[in-house]
Amino acid sequence: MAGTPVVLLFDFDRTIIDDDSDRWVVTEMDLTPLFNKLRSTLPWNSLMDGMMKELHSRGQTAEDITECLKRTPMDPCIVAAIKAAHALGCDLRVISDANQFFIETILKHHGLLGCFSRIYTNPSFVDEDGRLRIFPFHDLSSSPHGCKLCHATMCKGQVIDEIQASVSENSTKNFIYLGDGHGDYCPTLKLGESDYVMPRKNYPLWKRICCEPLLVKAKVHEWSTGEELKRILLYLIDTITIQDNIGRHQSV
Repeated sequence: MAGTPVVLLFDFDRTIIDDDSDRWVVTEMDLTPLFNKLRSTLPWNSLMDGMMKELHSRGQTAEDITECLKRTPMDPCIVAAIKAAHALGCDLRVISDANQFFIETILKHHGLLGCFSRIYTNPSFVDEDGRLRIFPFHDLSSSPHGCKLCHATMCKGQVIDEIQASVSENSTKNFIYLGDGHGDYCPTLKLGESDYVMPRKNYPLWKRICCEPLLVKAKVHEWSTGEELKRILLYLIDTITIQDNIGRHQSV
C-alpha cells in the first residue's frame, strides 16, 4: 500500500528494544565499575566514548561489541509491527539519544534496518585504529540548542520540526510518535490534533503526559507490551489510511 500518509517516529531504547543499549553494553562487557566511577564527571556521550576506549585498550574489537549488541532483547511482536508498518508503506524513522553504531547493529541483526528511511541519533564510527568513537548529535562546543526540556546532546523537538517541514512540502502527513522517556516529551508537544503519541505506560513520558494532559494536542494511546504496541499501532495506521481515503473521495 504505497503512499500511505503515515510517518512513524520511534524512540529506540525501551521502545524498539526492551532495554537501554548503552547500559546493556556496559553491563554485558564488564564496564560497570569504571562506568560508575566516571558517571558524575563526564557528559553521557563522552562517558560512552570513554567506555569504548576502555574496551579498545583491553583488546576488544568492534566485532566484539557487535556480538554483544546482537543479544539485546527485542520483543518479536515489535519486530513484526515494524515489518508490517513498512509493508503498508509507512515512512519509519528513529529519533534516539543512543548512537548510530548500536542502533544500526541491532536493527540489522533483526532484519529491520531497511525498514527505516532515516535514523537521527548521536554519530559514531570505527576509527583507523579499530576503536569505536561516539559523539553528540548537537555539537556541544558550538551554541547549545536552547531547549530546557531536552538533554544537551539532543533536542528531539528540533528534529521533529525539521521532519514536519520536509514532509509537508509534498503532502499532508499524520505522525505517530512512540517513546518512553523524558526526552520524548518535547517532540510530543510538537504534534498536532491529527497526530498520535504512543507513550509506554508507567514510564517517564506517560507520567508527564498524565500530569498535564491538556498540553498535548495529539491523541494519546498508551502501551505496555510488544503485543499491545503492535495491535494499537496497526489499528492507528489502518484508521488514518481509511480517513485519508474518505477525504480523497470527498474532494474528487
